[in-house]
Amino acid sequence: MAVVMAEGILSSRSRAVNETAVEIGGHATMRTMAVEPAPEPSQFRVTLFVGPQPVEGKPFTSSCVFNVKKRSWKGGIQVAVVITQRQIDTLSTDVDFSRWLALALADLAHKDRLSHQKRAHELFIQAVCWCKLDLALQSGITQENQCLADDTWIPEVRDTVIKRTNFITSYIASELDLVLKT
Repeated sequence: MAVVMAEGILSSRSRAVNETAVEIGGHATMRTMAVEPAPEPSQFRVTLFVGPQPVEGKPFTSSCVFNVKKRSWKGGIQVAVVITQRQIDTLSTDVDFSRWLALALADLAHKDRLSHQKRAHELFIQAVCWCKLDLALQSGITQENQCLADDTWIPEVRDTVIKRTNFITSYIASELDLVLKT
């Protein structure tokens, strides 16, 4: 009689399973260990529609427009998130974005570095706008197209961006296909 053991981790929406199966002939015995439930998926589906783009009539101000669809809604909405260049500059300084970017692009050729820097700054604005949108989603949002003005939730956006710095830099690195040194 042969005994075969297989070990591994399985996960499902409701729990993770530490699996050890023992097979004796055609019969298998499996011990399981339930861990805490997996987090619920977001009730919103969010995609970037366009941006950053200049806001007409407001110099040094950009916006990103997101498509937002809540699971319980029949249709989605568009949310424009507006932010000033001064806010971007302050947030960039708060998270030392310039230093991170210089290190991330250090190994690139000069020509590539310039194009990646420009794109990285656009991606930083997108990520900051996404953080601001997340605050609106967490506080409750109505099913109507809307604009989050540049003066909305300034301290909260700052706190969120600082807390999510690793997410933001990972997002930018991923979009630029950068392989970062650890």
